[in-house]
Amino acid sequence: HVQLVESGGSSVPAGGSLRLSCAYSGGAPGDTYCMGWNRQAPGKQREGVVAIRSDGDTRYADSVKGRFAISQAYGETLYLQMNSLKPEDTAMYYCASAPKGGPCSLSALLSGVWGQGTQVTVS
Repeated sequence: HVQLVESGGSSVPAGGSLRLSCAYSGGAPGDTYCMGWNRQAPGKQREGVVAIRSDGDTRYADSVKGRFAISQAYGETLYLQMNSLKPEDTAMYYCASAPKGGPCSLSALLSGVWGQGTQVTVS
C-alpha cells in the first residue's frame, strides 16, 4: 500500500484558513492514480471531501466547493487549502488513495487506503 502521512491540522477561528499536507510514498504503480481527502467528525459519517486524478481532474463535495482547493507537488505531496472555514468543517481529516483500477470519485476514496489523520477544529 502507499504510505500517507498528514500534517497541518490546527485550531482556527471561523472564517480562517488552513493548509493541510500529505506526504505519500511507496505502493505499486497506479496506487496514486486517484488521491484526495476524507474527513470524519465525531458522531457523523465519514465524508469524501475532494478527489484528484493523476491527470488533474478533481471532484469536490458540495459542502466545500469554492472554499477548498486540492493540489499536488512533484508526485509526492498532496495539499488541501481550506479557506472560509466554518465550525461544521471541524473534523479529523485523512489523506487517502482510492483503490487501483476503479473510478476516481469521493466514494472510491472512502474505500481506499487512509493515513492516520490530522485534526482540524474551527470555532
